[in-house]
Amino acid sequence: MDIKDVQANKGNIEVVAEVVRKESTRTFEKFGKKGKVCNCLVKDASGQITLTLWNEDVDKVNEGDRIKVENGWCSEYKGQKQLSAGKFGKIEIVEKKSSPAGPAIFTNDPAQFQEATSEEEEESPEVPEEEFEE
Repeated sequence: MDIKDVQANKGNIEVVAEVVRKESTRTFEKFGKKGKVCNCLVKDASGQITLTLWNEDVDKVNEGDRIKVENGWCSEYKGQKQLSAGKFGKIEIVEKKSSPAGPAIFTNDPAQFQEATSEEEEESPEVPEEEFEE
């Protein structure tokens, strides 16, 4: 289903979208239980909609991720449609946002360190010796 076709107060919604923005997380307490909630803006080729994340979904979803909402529910708040997994749906990560430089790798292997520093030395411009003479 496209986001443009999502209707308020309807269920059984299945949407694949990209998380454009993730707002700050809020905590709440209801019936003696604590929880977390967060709103996101998600989009597909047809439009965008607010997605409300609850509890464990808050930490699972990040900006830039492609997600799939299965059996979702759309409500309306202050005239705006809001999508959520609801009571019976789920949110699945289809594709995690990849960092442009790739994953950070930490090592204490001197050979790895030596390779990195020798590559840096090769790339640095040569400075004429006369600039070092006083």
